Amino acid sequence: MVKSNENLPNVNQTVGYYLYDCLIKEGITEVLGVPGDYNFSLLDILEKYKGINFINCHNELNAGYAADAYARVKGISALITTFGVGELSACNAIAGSYCENVPIIHIVGAPKTKDQMAHKQMHHSLLNGDFHVFKKVYENLTAYTATITPENATFEINTAIQKAKETKKPVYLLIATDAANQPIVNREVKLEKKQTNQGSLQAAVQNIDTLINKAQRPILISGVNVSRYNLQHQVQQLADKMNLPVATMMMGKGSFDESHKNFIGLYAGELGCKEVQNIVESSDCILAIGTTWSDYNTGSFTAKLNPLNIVELQPDSVRVGMAVYENILIQDMLNALLTRINKSFTNIAAADSPYNDTNISLNEDVSSKYYYPRFQKMLKENDILIADAGTFEFGIAQLKLPKGATYITQGGWGSIGYGTPAAFGACIADKNRRVILFVGDGSNQMTVQEISSMLHNNCKPIIFLVNNKEYTIEKYLNTAEKNTHYNDLPVWDYSKLIEAFGGNSFTAKVYTNRELDEAITQAEIQCNDKLCLIEIYAPQMDAPPMVHKMTKVLEQMQK
Repeated sequence: MVKSNENLPNVNQTVGYYLYDCLIKEGITEVLGVPGDYNFSLLDILEKYKGINFINCHNELNAGYAADAYARVKGISALITTFGVGELSACNAIAGSYCENVPIIHIVGAPKTKDQMAHKQMHHSLLNGDFHVFKKVYENLTAYTATITPENATFEINTAIQKAKETKKPVYLLIATDAANQPIVNREVKLEKKQTNQGSLQAAVQNIDTLINKAQRPILISGVNVSRYNLQHQVQQLADKMNLPVATMMMGKGSFDESHKNFIGLYAGELGCKEVQNIVESSDCILAIGTTWSDYNTGSFTAKLNPLNIVELQPDSVRVGMAVYENILIQDMLNALLTRINKSFTNIAAADSPYNDTNISLNEDVSSKYYYPRFQKMLKENDILIADAGTFEFGIAQLKLPKGATYITQGGWGSIGYGTPAAFGACIADKNRRVILFVGDGSNQMTVQEISSMLHNNCKPIIFLVNNKEYTIEKYLNTAEKNTHYNDLPVWDYSKLIEAFGGNSFTAKVYTNRELDEAITQAEIQCNDKLCLIEIYAPQMDAPPMVHKMTKVLEQMQK
């Protein structure tokens, strides 16, 4: 079908067309979602609209996960669902995006305006005449919610998009099915953007300058918001200018170029590399940029950091020790530090990668002792890596990423099943980069339908799937009971499932290290033309060292 979105006179431009004009200005070229009768009018317009394609997912939860990863790759995304049943199905994904600072424009098609005003008992509602109840749910999961009408469309749509960009969180737009085709009331839109308080900025810079000049062993920790606010260049400039050692934490992985000479590795309290832990915890000045101090990020709160030595830069505030400076945009703070701070340090400490040792027989049964170092060898510049919640997110976190690589996981929210649809969203967001998914059988069984979407849309990821018949991470987390069976899984033949999905693919089942090595060699060739699935038949309870350390910490906490 030929699409057209010729510039109609503003007086005739409909709500739907105006919405898509706003999305395309943000670089959104795909909208992910699921059709439903209340969003048909929006999808009918989208099907005729030139420049944005609708990408159909198999359910709204998966669509939300896919939109999340799309936004992590491209900066922002859009999701469309139907009222009630659709938007509630997507709630878990949107909550994860809110938790992890991922901007998604969630568009919900609603019943006709006159039916809402008459409080009719419409399907997909609670049959109580209340059409605002689900919007109220989303008020707690998003940074902004609005019911769009022809009269307020120009203001509310632009306000929501700006709010998503400023906060890096999802926003929610409710559009009645009849409103989508109504002409907008053209009004001038003037939105106020956040501004830095210059007095606070100068006071913070002076305090930071004093602390840095006293320091002997400073270090920079690059956090998750460095990626979300696209600050990688400024942070690297600062590390170069001051010659600072740089670490990342779990949620911040990938926010700093890990091939850079100053990168020392992952800091995860007692769960990570001891060398990195010693370097970070002995520092007398920690420049923490965009970090989050959650249990996942701090090694189950085992991080031993003196708060008086921490300079913490957040999106709109700065903390220096116990002093807090409000209304300072992080971009402005970094620019000020690059201008004002002139001290440079020497003697960057080094830490070895945990996956350097590959002195393991290829004839052994396959296990994590071999496959993590083997994954390390296959990584290329600009790869997109997705690790699902589970043992993989702990193991993949200690790989050393090549230049330009993007790392995606959902550790802060930790929703099992995120990975497979996230890989689909990443493939859609950038069709020219290699996507590698690391997923367990338990995670994949929750959302496996999106492999069908990958095949339907000619996506060509490499998928590593550990098939060990259990939720391994759950068994490690339950330190009180060791012999439970509720984390056991039914056995699936994933290669035959791919065949049933009807797509062109390369599949392999591996039981030894040699078979894995050979399968990877083949997949690196085959992925140019087709989706690749490698099933790893690892032993039960096989897990990377970080998981074993976490279990010991949790056991100590329960004593």
